[in-house]
Amino acid sequence: MKVCGFSFIRNAIKYQYPVAEALSSILPLCDEVFVAVGNSDDGTRALIEGLSPKIHIIDTVWNDRLREEGKVLAVETDKALRAVTLNYHWCIYIQGDEVMHEAGYDEVKKAMEKWKDDKRVDGLLFKYRHFYGSYDYIGASSRWYKREIRVIKNDPAIFSYRDAQGFRKNNNEKLSVKALNAYIHHYGWVREPEAMYAKTYDFSKHWSGDKWQPQKTFSKFDYSQHVDGLQKFTGTHPSVMHPLIEKMNWQFEFDPSFSNLPFKEKLKNYLEKITGKRPFDHNNFKIV
Repeated sequence: MKVCGFSFIRNAIKYQYPVAEALSSILPLCDEVFVAVGNSDDGTRALIEGLSPKIHIIDTVWNDRLREEGKVLAVETDKALRAVTLNYHWCIYIQGDEVMHEAGYDEVKKAMEKWKDDKRVDGLLFKYRHFYGSYDYIGASSRWYKREIRVIKNDPAIFSYRDAQGFRKNNNEKLSVKALNAYIHHYGWVREPEAMYAKTYDFSKHWSGDKWQPQKTFSKFDYSQHVDGLQKFTGTHPSVMHPLIEKMNWQFEFDPSFSNLPFKEKLKNYLEKITGKRPFDHNNFKIV
């Protein structure tokens, strides 16, 4: 069984993406990894190049005129995906602010081996933990997606969907997937407040259409103003994240008993707690 990883990144150092940790987390499962490195001005290419001989860089230029629904992210994802040669059975996708927990490696390997030749299965579904403000809190509302596809068959019909959160195939058909008890940790909302503000502001242009206007100065991101509901995290982080966590140089505290969640969200959380299933949520996949 041959497995290839793929990802994309741009200005990882400037915006403090844990991309080195992200790629390192999938390297043990991959024979090769293709990374579409966009035009950066902060040394991102050198960072990626120095990580591992398994990693191959595809130099790209982002189309900053794509300002609808994060489409440019899917375009960049597909550049890396299309570099994967047909001799691979599976493709593992990781974004620059995601890290696969090594506790799930064995299950991922077994699932890839088990479903490798089953044409009814297009991919594998991971559970998610979304960290916010610090490495101690995770999102508790439905705006944080619970699961997403991060392993797909090496099928030319599969493509990155919308803002690259998930995948579809053929005529926007949802992928048929097997659900895993394996986790991806999403750290996209954990970085120094200055870098968080700069990143959210810069990336807003990819969703704002023609309304976006450049701004000359940046400020600090106020994590306390964007909270709806969080839970205290009591589990373990992927081992590759430990050095980065130890370097955290800002503070964020939150009282989990406080919540700005509307009644509908509270009801969803309650039903999920007693049934194990979250009602009314949209899923970009079909579990088989």
